[in-house]
Amino acid sequence: MAEQGLDGSHPVVLSNHPSGIVPTLQNIVSTINLDCKLDLKAIALQARNAEYNPKRFAAVIMRIREPKTTAVIFASGKMVCTGAKSEQQSKLAARKYACILQKLGFPAKFKDFKIRNIVGSCNVKFPIRLEGLAYSHGAFSSYEPELFPGLIYRMKQPKILLLIFVSGKIVLTGAKVEKCT
Repeated sequence: MAEQGLDGSHPVVLSNHPSGIVPTLQNIVSTINLDCKLDLKAIALQARNAEYNPKRFAAVIMRIREPKTTAVIFASGKMVCTGAKSEQQSKLAARKYACILQKLGFPAKFKDFKIRNIVGSCNVKFPIRLEGLAYSHGAFSSYEPELFPGLIYRMKQPKILLLIFVSGKIVLTGAKVEKCT
C-alpha cells in the first residue's frame, strides 16, 4: 500500500512504516557556489524579486514562486536556498536562481550543490510525558519547561535533533538526506 507524498515527489510505502507515522518535509536548506563575484546592488536594481539592504544584511534576498523558495545571495558567489519541500525542488530552485543571475549578465555556474539541513515534522497523535522521557533518556535529552515548552532530544545515529512536545507533535532537524540507510 503506497500513499503519495504530501509534496508529490515520491510515494510513501506504509509497510516500511508500521506505525503509520511518516514525517512530512517542511524545509530543505541547500548551498551552492556560483563560482563568480557578484554585484549585489546591480542584482537588486535589475531583478524584480530581489531585495538588498546592505546596512541590515550583506546579501541579496531573492524569492521565486515555483518552487516557493528564498535564496540568500552573497557577493562572493555563494548562495543559500531555503524553503523547498524536497531535495529535487531545492536543486531545481537553486538552478533557477543561477539562471536568473546568468540572464542578468553574471557568469554564474552551478557548482558544489549540497543539502545542509532537512526539517520535517510529524504528529504521533497521543500526548507525550516529557518529564518521563527526559528522566529515562537523560543522556540524550534536555527539558527545561521554564525556558522552552518542548523536550530537545539529540539522536547520535543518525545525528538528528528532535523537538518533542507534550501534544504529540515532533519536529526533526539536522538531517542531510531524506532516507536513513
